[in-house]
Amino acid sequence: MNHANSLAAPQSAVRLGRNLFSLLAALGISSASVLADWKPVDETLLTEWGRDLQPEEVWQEYPRPQMKREGWSNLNGLWSYAITGRDVSQPQQWDGEILVPFAPEAKLSGVGRLLEPEQALWYRRSFESKGKERTILHFEAVDYQATVWVNGVEVGSHTGGHTPFSFDISMALKKGENDILVRVFDATEGFQLHGKQKLAPGGIWYTRVSGIWQTVWLEEVPLRYIRDLDYTCDIFAGTLTVSAKLTGPEHPNEKIRVTALFDGEEVRSETGVDQVTLTLPDARLWSPEEPNLYQLKVELLGEEGQLLDEVASYAALRQFGKKRDSAGNLRFTLNEKPIFHWGPLDQGWWPDGLLTPPSDAAMRSDIDYLKAAGFNMIRKHIKVEPRRYYAYCDQVGMLMWQDHVSQGYGPQTEPQGSNPRWSRLAPNPEEGNWPSDAHEQFVTEYKRMVDHLRDHPCIAVWVPFNEAWGQHQTLEVGEMAVAYDSTRAINIASGGNFWEIGDIADEHAYPDPAFPLGDSSFNDFVKVVGEFGGHGWPVEGHLWKKDSRNWGYGGLPKDLDEWKKRYEDSISKLIYLRKRGVSAGVYTQTSDVEVEINGLLTYDRLPKVDSAWLKEQSDRLLSTPDIVKVEVLTPTSQEEAQSWHYRTDAPSEGWELADFDDSDWKVGEGGFGTRETPMTHVRTKWDDTEIWLRRKFELASEPKGKVLLRLFHDEDAEIYLNGILVGKVAGYATGYLDIPLLDESALKVGENVLAVHCRQTYGGQYIDVGLVDEIAQ
Repeated sequence: MNHANSLAAPQSAVRLGRNLFSLLAALGISSASVLADWKPVDETLLTEWGRDLQPEEVWQEYPRPQMKREGWSNLNGLWSYAITGRDVSQPQQWDGEILVPFAPEAKLSGVGRLLEPEQALWYRRSFESKGKERTILHFEAVDYQATVWVNGVEVGSHTGGHTPFSFDISMALKKGENDILVRVFDATEGFQLHGKQKLAPGGIWYTRVSGIWQTVWLEEVPLRYIRDLDYTCDIFAGTLTVSAKLTGPEHPNEKIRVTALFDGEEVRSETGVDQVTLTLPDARLWSPEEPNLYQLKVELLGEEGQLLDEVASYAALRQFGKKRDSAGNLRFTLNEKPIFHWGPLDQGWWPDGLLTPPSDAAMRSDIDYLKAAGFNMIRKHIKVEPRRYYAYCDQVGMLMWQDHVSQGYGPQTEPQGSNPRWSRLAPNPEEGNWPSDAHEQFVTEYKRMVDHLRDHPCIAVWVPFNEAWGQHQTLEVGEMAVAYDSTRAINIASGGNFWEIGDIADEHAYPDPAFPLGDSSFNDFVKVVGEFGGHGWPVEGHLWKKDSRNWGYGGLPKDLDEWKKRYEDSISKLIYLRKRGVSAGVYTQTSDVEVEINGLLTYDRLPKVDSAWLKEQSDRLLSTPDIVKVEVLTPTSQEEAQSWHYRTDAPSEGWELADFDDSDWKVGEGGFGTRETPMTHVRTKWDDTEIWLRRKFELASEPKGKVLLRLFHDEDAEIYLNGILVGKVAGYATGYLDIPLLDESALKVGENVLAVHCRQTYGGQYIDVGLVDEIAQ
């Protein structure tokens, strides 16, 4: 495993970052008094990194690992701030100090104020200029509309809260002390892309984040410099192509020289005009198991070979794709080999920093825990992290599904009809009707995200929409996304309205995973379960709030052992789906977030369960073969109606036994339920609270493999075979599942009797049961 390209900050950056004291002096503020006065707004539920945070050391690491330069200065630290009305041209007085890059709503900002839509948030600080040729001012992320002045000169503005932007401030600079002024507007809601933020948080919605929430920094560059680098690779030829984007007055006969190193040893160097292709000897491919990275030195050379500019970078050789297996299912591939994507939904929220991790080490700790737990992928949910996050995933080998930051709920937020639980993949052409300017901003921000992250090897999937939130012009957006980056899979709407565009059909099912496998509509798409699980478990002393609003999916277990059993059961059901054609599973979620208590970690990052135990479950899933042969022992009514004896009033004792007399029971064809229940095959109406079923079948010979119950249940059910309990399920499924028998000895050659009891409390209802023999290939 190659962990080259360390994310450690250059010593020059550390020295420059520690100039905070002189900068405070330039503001006329006593550094000792300010630093002594700063403290978190609320010291409850801080992470260990938040508790140890020193304001002069906040986020001092180099912020752009794929394009490093020596000449840079970190501007994080204490700034002056003010909150005014939106029509104020400049603050008349300052409200105090804020610790950048934490939003005023975050505890670690030292402020603890909510920015209202009708207000403006202002920042000010001074810095020293060395009078170099050209200086670029970088903001890694500001939510949402920012205008920036340097020495009273407006240098630029930016709309969009989740990706970096920068301004060339050279013309506004003066030698010595300079002043930066920033104004921010943030409505949070409306058509503005805001992700999980809400003005009134609760449930799945969280505290708003306003203003600067990632690193601010200065970069000194020559007049002609390397502005950006793009990478493409060919794993078969073993080539890496580097394309350089240059800015500034062109030099005659200038060249780009690219040198590739592996583990610190030079392996190839080539020169070109603005694009260079390197053929790498014995090319090492990147994967989660072997995250091989090539370090790059990229130099801009003048006509006489003089060095004009230089940056350090890295890249990898790998190829994402999809191929059909022998059963005809499309599967994800990496470097031409099938790979099952297995990871958590990851919100990236923190109790002390909100969207901003309290430190680089804190951010990396989440990835380390997930890697140790056996996950090979993370679905980054409706958030764009700091660049160092993706660089660390590149280093350790963690695939990434990257969501676009969505706008919020779409036109259909609740299911239609009487059943409040629905298959999100059920056909539903309804979309939001967005104004043209809002749509254009949506596309602009999507393209910025892709441009920002496309060169990270870890990015495997782009997700434009989530659960129909802000979903609009889906085909147009999908066509744009496919054309904009054809090297990754496009998951057009994770758990949302399904449209035939992109590469993936994505179902969300809670608490257990499910997918409508029998639906041929998805044959030309990679089938995934983009969210499931969410099993809640509260840890006393580590809760955002101690009240009844804390929640998890499927109700809370009585103890940790029950939680583990639920998790194991969900993995077993995902294993079944994998063997039937599903190529990915996303477990909700990495950590608790505010009143959601369904994390593997608490909100302040205490592990609820040891990573080694989770890895055992991951290994069980990832070691499962994609393909098995399945022989039906006694069919369900999914394809053809099967006859059952049934009744809806309680039968006498012993009803489940093989020799019980059911001759006075009604006879009906399965499945049993209400036709409003999605994805079902109702042939006999059942709308009472309970139903009891019995059916005889013949087994001609001993099973060849593992016998499984195949069932579709809504809701709780017990299944007996010859009077022995062989299955017990709670809640509901959104499709047919195969689950192991609780007692394999119950089945015998000859006549057998299946007996089923199912209960219903609300919404849709359905029950259908059969048996299959799963034979490993």
